[in-house]
Amino acid sequence: MADRQAGSATTGLAFAAVTTLFFAWGFITSLIDPLVAAVKGIFTLTDFEAQLAASAFFLAYGLISMPAAILLGRLRAVPSILFALVTMIVGCLTMLVAANLAVFPLVLLGLFILAAGITVLQVAANPLAAALGDPKLSHFRLTLSQTFNSFGTFLGPLLGASLFLEGVEVKDGTVLTQAVRAGALAGIDRAYFWIAGLIAALAVFFFFSRRVVSAAVPEAPAKVPAPGALLADAFSSRWALLGASAIFLYVGAEVAIGTQMALFLNADSVWGASNAPFGVPLLGFAMGSDGVTGVSLQEAGKAVAFYWGGAMVGRAIGSVLLSKVKAWKLLALFTAIAVGMCLYVAGVGGVTAGFVALSMGLFNSIMFPVIFTLTLERSTASEAATSGLLCTAIFGGAVIPPVVGLVSGAVGHGPAFLVPALCYAALCVFAAAAGRTATRNVASAKSLH
Repeated sequence: MADRQAGSATTGLAFAAVTTLFFAWGFITSLIDPLVAAVKGIFTLTDFEAQLAASAFFLAYGLISMPAAILLGRLRAVPSILFALVTMIVGCLTMLVAANLAVFPLVLLGLFILAAGITVLQVAANPLAAALGDPKLSHFRLTLSQTFNSFGTFLGPLLGASLFLEGVEVKDGTVLTQAVRAGALAGIDRAYFWIAGLIAALAVFFFFSRRVVSAAVPEAPAKVPAPGALLADAFSSRWALLGASAIFLYVGAEVAIGTQMALFLNADSVWGASNAPFGVPLLGFAMGSDGVTGVSLQEAGKAVAFYWGGAMVGRAIGSVLLSKVKAWKLLALFTAIAVGMCLYVAGVGGVTAGFVALSMGLFNSIMFPVIFTLTLERSTASEAATSGLLCTAIFGGAVIPPVVGLVSGAVGHGPAFLVPALCYAALCVFAAAAGRTATRNVASAKSLH
């Protein structure tokens, strides 16, 4: 009995550590939003150039997802996690060098290395979270871990804006003083220094508990398909390709909205000259008014947390709705609402458009898992090949944001919402097509819920 209790306690501790990983990569990923606004001012960049920070980060998903799946198959979960954590530390150290030397290309390199580690981490940690404990509770554990991931995406913009955007403004005619620029670079340095320390502590824990954690995970397969074979299998399925295109557009739209949100809210035509947001109790408290009329870039950066917080709340609501409404119908409804919200922001604008834009996270919430499962249910390729292609398609976050940056640089941040509107419209068509197509592999899709 004592051995069983000790084993249960150890497994619980291991699960807590894995859940910390979920929190960490959510937090690190959402730091990109205030970072885009910060580098725009620090390095005097155009909207397009600033969005390259998001591109560098999400490009890793396109290049590393398939190799990460192969690595996991050959090394098993814990060694893969250790490899991922070390890679993330290297990325953080590169960010420290970039901040101290004030070199933007080094920032891009650091973000790519950091995201490469996170990609491997995600591929390894999801099945590990499900495996650590009673199999009957695997879905609960994975959902709980994902909740902490969402909590991390909520906190990231709050802390990032506080550290990166103190005194930073990017409106036309604004020139940053050396003191403000140095302060923003020092904030980036501090953030990634402490993140590196947290990751190092997690790496030490996993190294010393590797045997206990590994015991809870099934043995790796004797033969691991080559990346070429997986891709060939995935490309043989029309629905795998459709699903990958949908993931590409969804992630691209979600990331593009998040990374330009602070710049959009800071515009004088939205919240830049208004105190209205400070009258909203929770939002106003989180933004922390500096006493000056209007919303500064730093205050706008903190507000971005509510975009990601909406996704966290939306997942809880969506889970209930999905038990009562067919998945493709809910996806069609949410994407149609997202199209309408983007059109409102682009066409109407004003103070209310700021609140509408922040609320989009609510409707983004269920899109990724629903697109994923709808695709798995209909794909004629293997589950491994289909999942690998869908994860690779996350690199839409590297492509769509620069496109939005080009549009916003030419016609403004409000009209640039027409780009994600087109993405959501295509996703609505995808949902309708799924509703007209019979399912093939219901069991594997249900295993993701």
